[in-house]
Amino acid sequence: MRDDPPLHLGWLGILRLGLVQTSLGAVVVLTTSAINRVMVVELALAATVPGLLVGLHYAMQVLRPRMGHGSDIGGRRTPWIIGGTAVLAIGGIGAAASVAAIEAAGVAPGLAVAVLSFLLIGAGIAAAGTPLLALLAARVAPERRAAAASIVWIMMIAGFVVTTAAAGRLLDPYSPERLLAVSAGVCALAFLLATVAVWGVEPRAAPAEPAAAPEERPPFRDALRQVWAEPDARRFAVFVFVSMLAYSAQDLVLEPFGGAVFALSLGQTTRLASVQHAGVLLGMVAVALAGGARVADRGRLLRRLAVGGCVGAALSVLGLAALGLFGEARPVAAACFAVGLGDGVFAAAAIASMMHLAGRDGEERSGLRMGVWGAAQAVAFGLGGLAGTAAVDAARLALGAPPAAAYGLVFAADALLFLWAAVLAVRIGQPRPANGEAARGASARLGARLA
Repeated sequence: MRDDPPLHLGWLGILRLGLVQTSLGAVVVLTTSAINRVMVVELALAATVPGLLVGLHYAMQVLRPRMGHGSDIGGRRTPWIIGGTAVLAIGGIGAAASVAAIEAAGVAPGLAVAVLSFLLIGAGIAAAGTPLLALLAARVAPERRAAAASIVWIMMIAGFVVTTAAAGRLLDPYSPERLLAVSAGVCALAFLLATVAVWGVEPRAAPAEPAAAPEERPPFRDALRQVWAEPDARRFAVFVFVSMLAYSAQDLVLEPFGGAVFALSLGQTTRLASVQHAGVLLGMVAVALAGGARVADRGRLLRRLAVGGCVGAALSVLGLAALGLFGEARPVAAACFAVGLGDGVFAAAAIASMMHLAGRDGEERSGLRMGVWGAAQAVAFGLGGLAGTAAVDAARLALGAPPAAAYGLVFAADALLFLWAAVLAVRIGQPRPANGEAARGASARLGARLA
């Protein structure tokens, strides 16, 4: 076992690792925006097709615990991050190539290429993203973790913005060859940026003595069972799943809500999404500033921020439901901003809490813990978008509800999920009694029962 304290990263090192997240976001956003649109509009495929493909890459991220465990026992995270980014880049290029294959060879061969490519995208995200968060948890000082969590998330969003803006200009006029060339260029640049960003951040002296001797390393299943037996790890996984299910469920229904209930134009609903994302960014900045304060119990501060963000998001989506029922469109933008603000606060606090809890007991299983929580997040994101949109359709078709009532029911259910997540967050990271105190407490309780 290594007893040396971790070498804490400065702000430059945190920004460098944030560039890795920017690279991951740059590749992923091409598949969820440009390639998604081309499949539906230019190729006239059912919208379900790219939806299922995106769901496939989320499903592949159940591999996150296995990837995190591999980086734990290997002693270094850098090879996993670089290798995972390479796999992601290959998948991104393959996704663009699948569009050309559909036009040249037919739907079946093209979709076969697409399925393989999206499998690679999911595997690449799992292999690169999980060790990246574990490396941040190990190398960032406790007082900087909230700020680091906000920075890496914001830089991922920056990857979305820069890539879509640049690719949008380069893709006109559309052709399969142009799409493939632009995608290949973005993927190559993303891989190079991630490699340069992470190179040298992790001390080469770190793997001189592995996290555990080979004969002491538990098999993956045993290690996973031990992590799941940890109360905080299990509670946090459930919290991440519930909160991210609520986050993703409301994210895909906001713009259709504005159009169906208030007859807003495409440009107006797009601006609503922009206002919401502005709230998300402000919430993350607020967590970064609050997390940088000198406090005695940083875990309690992050817990309170996560609870406050969930409660704020719950109240905001209930406000949207009320506006729809009363047909009042003027405050909708303010309500969307409030939803985004709550989302940003709880999401940044949750990521900071991940880093705080993952590294609390040392680095030996931090990657596996991050993998468990990352898998919970990915599954929630995959289910949330589908559940939110399906619930609206079910409310309108099965119950015969008008649009305002259908969306109101979905927002009310979403608020309940946020409140449930807030209740779960209250118990996460509570100070644990020492073994002796725990034993004395258990003996006292047993004695009281026998008396």
